[in-house]
Amino acid sequence: MAEKKTVKITDLTLRDGHQSLFATRMRTEDMLPIAEKMDSIGFYSMEVWGGATFDVMTRFLNEDPWDRVRLLKKKMPNTKFQMLLRGQNLVGYRNYADDVVDAFVEKAAEVGIDIFRVFDALNDERNFIAAFKAIQKCGRHVQGALSYSLTEKRLGGPIFNIDYYTNKAKHIEDMGAHSLCIKDMAGIISPYDAYELISALKNSLKIPVHLHTHYTSGMASMSCLKAIEAGADGIDTCLAPFALRSSHPAVEPFVITLKNTPYDTHFNLETIAEIDEYLEAIVPDYMSFADTTRFSVIDIGVLMHQIPGGMISNLVSQLKQAKALNRLKEVYEEIPRTRQDLGFPPLVTPTSQIVGVQAVFNVIAGRYKMISKEVKDYFYGLYGKPPVEVSEEISKKALKGYERGETPIKTRPGDILEPELPKAREALKGISNRMEDILIYALYPMTGLEFLKKKYGIQ
Repeated sequence: MAEKKTVKITDLTLRDGHQSLFATRMRTEDMLPIAEKMDSIGFYSMEVWGGATFDVMTRFLNEDPWDRVRLLKKKMPNTKFQMLLRGQNLVGYRNYADDVVDAFVEKAAEVGIDIFRVFDALNDERNFIAAFKAIQKCGRHVQGALSYSLTEKRLGGPIFNIDYYTNKAKHIEDMGAHSLCIKDMAGIISPYDAYELISALKNSLKIPVHLHTHYTSGMASMSCLKAIEAGADGIDTCLAPFALRSSHPAVEPFVITLKNTPYDTHFNLETIAEIDEYLEAIVPDYMSFADTTRFSVIDIGVLMHQIPGGMISNLVSQLKQAKALNRLKEVYEEIPRTRQDLGFPPLVTPTSQIVGVQAVFNVIAGRYKMISKEVKDYFYGLYGKPPVEVSEEISKKALKGYERGETPIKTRPGDILEPELPKAREALKGISNRMEDILIYALYPMTGLEFLKKKYGIQ
């Protein structure tokens, strides 16, 4: 075994753990009682924010997202706080103007975020530019993330091969990232591919390399172990009650597996067991959001069709609405074709929804007889540049009569967006002039406004 410093463990329990298992519904009041104990474990960082938390807190929990970070920070002064940022999408579902990106990052750094994990659904580096600059300006840690995707069962083939990832990673390093993360949202990285990919990245980069993979397919713990052996600087885990299934590997087995090896975590398993006991006690409050349709802890479907769990539930509800659930198998067969037409985007928010919705339309109405607004925006270039060229024929069809023009843009999507903060300020006149409220409105004009009206007793 190679000489190696302790592997850095990022805990995702308070963000991706409950997002994956319980529809992001964990309330701040349930986090605070164990915050101090979690702070004492010695995690390299704790992901507490970003992803869907922002949207769900304002829309369903009636909580102020900015307050969550502040409250947790008071109880966890010793652990770095991390958030997931969707590049130019921030924590929303479209690209926002640069002024919103700047203000959001500045405010997030101010309330206590230390490490920003930045990814883009298309791995289009141009969608990192504004966020990277803003994070660097605040003196915080930029972790550039690559969305892991495949076209075959294993790493390789004409698109998603070792060269694709190492070239992208070098580019991200050159842009000033302090570390790199391979972000495997569908849980499809297999152990030997993880070993090979991490080895290649460690050979070509100077910055630390982290692996983030979901347990969905059942391979994640093996893949993390092989990644550690290949020299990965960090892995992501959750505490056992919020781990496995479509969440992440559990940290507890790693504490023992790595004990007395060069990768020893030096975590206290007894303290972790106390936290687990607390989490077990609150799980019943969230069980109504859990997927109880299957007994199996792993989803072998993802090994066959590579469709992330969240995307599947969306497809099912769409087909139910159209009274066409019997056509799910056809949709599974259509998804790879639609994905090919769109230039093989990795399937992660928002591209997973864009591909999924269009695949359903293609099955129900006939191929591209109905085209969603998002697919038109996508072909126009508003989401960025896909890994390979899109189908020219479908692109022409989609952009016929499109309001912005029929010729796709070649520039960075952010370059064609007008500043958005002045409008947001104007809309909140008489309600609030605080930047954090203005940002909530800018990100979610409808649901955000409803939340703010409640917050200030206007409704």
